[in-house]
Amino acid sequence: MRQAMGYNTILIEKRGDADWLTLNRPDALNSISSEMVGELNDYFGKLYHDRTVRVVVMRGAGRGFCAGLDIKQRSEGRDEIPFGGGFGFQGWLADVYIKMRRCPQPIISLLHGPACGGGFAFALASDVRIAGESAKMNAAFIKLGLSSCDMGVSYFLPRIVGAGIASELMLTGRFIHAPRALAVGLVSEVVPDDQLEACGQGWVDDMLAASPMGLRMTKEGINVSVDGSSLEHVMALENRNQLMTAGSKNFAEGMQAFLEKRKPNYVPE
Repeated sequence: MRQAMGYNTILIEKRGDADWLTLNRPDALNSISSEMVGELNDYFGKLYHDRTVRVVVMRGAGRGFCAGLDIKQRSEGRDEIPFGGGFGFQGWLADVYIKMRRCPQPIISLLHGPACGGGFAFALASDVRIAGESAKMNAAFIKLGLSSCDMGVSYFLPRIVGAGIASELMLTGRFIHAPRALAVGLVSEVVPDDQLEACGQGWVDDMLAASPMGLRMTKEGINVSVDGSSLEHVMALENRNQLMTAGSKNFAEGMQAFLEKRKPNYVPE
């Protein structure tokens, strides 16, 4: 393991082909500061062209995952407002979630304690969510006089849990706790908090057992198919992806490993 340096509010720990990203403002419940937004934009933006990273694990330091926007910092106006595509801080933060979905690496979020507002959106923008028993999530925006349709929540949440439950959570700002989150499919697994890291590593291992191209194209295929206009649209993408992966030398290795009942030895691609 080696620690990638250069950030102040997030930690990036390299574990083989996986990056473990820790939101690292524990004294503020990992609330989202301007500096954190800049660092997350930089990190996820670079991932698009980084073939050395195949999976990302996202988690929070201290007592929780992420309490959402650092309201105190924003109210004090301590930072210069970024351009953010013409939308200022709003557009700058929103770009983080777009980059999370655009990057080809699957993202696994390990959730404990509160995941509120923008922190809830981090979880929703991930591909897989694992909850500790202490996890609780809410669309906190509406509690502050805002709309809950923020940071992609109105896009992600109905697609994950359906419009009914999404409406309930977004119209009220109520918390959803780990047991119900599992029951409605918001998270894939609930484990004791002290087992989150080990559980996350198991998911990483399973994903890294796939070929590099197969893993990337599966994330891409899911993203496109969720919004696919027709069966034919989706199948055209699937046919393209399968032809590309079948043309890789890793396909032959995967087939041979299956026949020989051994773990495949995939090469970078």
